[in-house]
Amino acid sequence: MQKQSSTFNIASLKKDLPAGLVVFLVALPLCLGISLASGAPLFAGLITGIVGGVVVSMLSGSALSVSGPAAGLTVIVLNGIQSLGSFEAFLLAGLIAGFLQLVLGFAKAGIIGLYFPSSVIRGMLAAIGLILIIKQIPHFLGANEHLLGEMSFFWADGKNTFSEIRRGFNSMEKGALIIGLFALLILVIWESKPLQRISFFKLVPGALVAVIASVFLNQAFNIFNPDLFIADTHMVQLPVVASPVEILGELRLPDFSQITNPQIYITAFTIAIIASLETLLSVEAVDKLDPYKRITPPNRELKAQGIGNIVSALLGGLPMTAVIVRSSANVNAGGQTKLSSFVHGILLLLSVLFLSEYINHVPLSALAAILLMVGFKLTKPALYKAQWRLGTEQFIPFIITILAILFTDLLKGITVGLVIGIFYILRANYKSPFFFQKNRDLGEDIIRIQLSENVTFLNKASIVLTLDHLPENSNVIIDGSKSTFIDYDVLDAIHNFKFNASAKNLKVELIGIPEVTSVVSH
Repeated sequence: MQKQSSTFNIASLKKDLPAGLVVFLVALPLCLGISLASGAPLFAGLITGIVGGVVVSMLSGSALSVSGPAAGLTVIVLNGIQSLGSFEAFLLAGLIAGFLQLVLGFAKAGIIGLYFPSSVIRGMLAAIGLILIIKQIPHFLGANEHLLGEMSFFWADGKNTFSEIRRGFNSMEKGALIIGLFALLILVIWESKPLQRISFFKLVPGALVAVIASVFLNQAFNIFNPDLFIADTHMVQLPVVASPVEILGELRLPDFSQITNPQIYITAFTIAIIASLETLLSVEAVDKLDPYKRITPPNRELKAQGIGNIVSALLGGLPMTAVIVRSSANVNAGGQTKLSSFVHGILLLLSVLFLSEYINHVPLSALAAILLMVGFKLTKPALYKAQWRLGTEQFIPFIITILAILFTDLLKGITVGLVIGIFYILRANYKSPFFFQKNRDLGEDIIRIQLSENVTFLNKASIVLTLDHLPENSNVIIDGSKSTFIDYDVLDAIHNFKFNASAKNLKVELIGIPEVTSVVSH
């Protein structure tokens, strides 16, 4: 396959422009929905989408990834706004998080994702999916305002999320529920396997169809059954601007008076780590989908995301990451370069300038239906079955991470999951990393050391100790032929041992042990 550059060019226009349009149609309802789930102004999600498309696409080294507000950050945003007391204070945390990501990029910390056990990352995403589902039920029902925006499972007044959802069924709006169910039905049917085999249903996003159909249904209620017509309090409420200058008056600025608040820095650190992890995981997934198999430089991506989050926070937007749903839509629509993401950002900007009046006819219950589907995809039953089949070492950290996040918060939950995951890693390393066999052949002591399947740096100490205590005048065979992974530190120790073996009159034979550079100084 011919090598393709990630930088846009004239030849790619015919594919990048329509792909950008498709990504815009997918992104518009998601930007609004994620703002809704985050308890932030709906305008903030659109700002993030615009910055992600216009700014980050230009700075990123990724050809096909799309950046914008992410479902994985909704919990942090909702919790951050509540704990900091205002959206403006949260913007300051987002600004600092952007600078932290810049630091991570310059520090070449792009490999950070490799240090988090996959079971904990999957648990984090599954927990976010459950929280999205739980927290969108009030919007889906059109319930009273007292149910909306509360993040914690246990509330200060002694109530909890489940008890309040039960109350929500007593205060719901029938029209909102009907529209929510209608939108959900469209999404389920649209994404069914038979329809997804047809190219039209692949290219046209079901979320957009559900939103448009919900608007028409609500207008039909207004004409034929006004009792079911949804009130303004349960509709999208974007500022309607007559000119680009008026947008400036709608922007929120970070509250710099909170700069000495320690909670600001805790929130910023959480955003920086989770946003970086989600970005790195997303671009890795998109690179695998790229038909040209281009590789995204992870450190450059962290820098681009850092600048994007700085700009977004200064304009009143949400934190952003590279996002897999919009990126996948870009790949499926035939996008070839960064131009498609840039086009989607420009179209989002034009929608804010010229379509706000029409977007304000969208019922919140329709957006809630979209988020229920997003949440389900993050925490679908097949994920739990797959983790269970991997064994207790994978399933227990996974499920404990989910429970810890649900009943505490995201940062504490991930910390608990990491502790459990590390415990299983350490426990696995108590098992011998090698099989030691000693026999006698033709009057010589022959010692055979067969390395296990996986040998990590945690095994280095026991291996070095064994090698140091081998008797003099022995023939030593170190066999790594059955190993699928041997850590560099272990390889370094083995080659050092062979280099110095003559001092003890040892004959050393290595089988299946890879060579490493700069192991010893000769």
